[in-house]
Amino acid sequence: VPESYQPEAYGDCPLPIGHGQTISQPFIVAYMTESILSSSVNRVLEVGTGSGYQTAVLAEVVKEVFTIEIVPNLAREARARLGKLGYTNIRFFEGNGYDGWPGEDSFDAIMLTCAPPSVPERLLKQLGRRGRLVLPAGTERQRLLRITRIGDGFHYEDLIPVRFVPMLNEPGNP
Repeated sequence: VPESYQPEAYGDCPLPIGHGQTISQPFIVAYMTESILSSSVNRVLEVGTGSGYQTAVLAEVVKEVFTIEIVPNLAREARARLGKLGYTNIRFFEGNGYDGWPGEDSFDAIMLTCAPPSVPERLLKQLGRRGRLVLPAGTERQRLLRITRIGDGFHYEDLIPVRFVPMLNEPGNP
């Protein structure tokens, strides 16, 4: 977190990280991580790298993390920070998360750390067999959803109420 918020860094609350974005509350990071995990989760797509906190947690528990950030400064800072910390199982992409990861399909899990108004169709298409997608969805009233691919269909679970920054379609615009 920025230096001015470091005294609050260990609190269980979201904090600003600049560019109108926040780092998630540690409880929510843990809850979302647990919500996607199963014994078959090796490749995770994260949309909304932010500071890299959730990215680092994922990198500790899965084989490979693909992370997308739309805000150029946050993308560069997170890549440098996580590289300096020695993470080698993270791939970075600077761009629009609505489009998913270019040229990749079949992720075991997908996690959004920002809230789209509805579930992005392209991300559902990148979800592998029995894969799980966890995301905060909505605008004013948001719910954390877990969507599991079952065959050609999807099973939706409403988990808990949440409040996340909106998912951006281009830097600065939801």
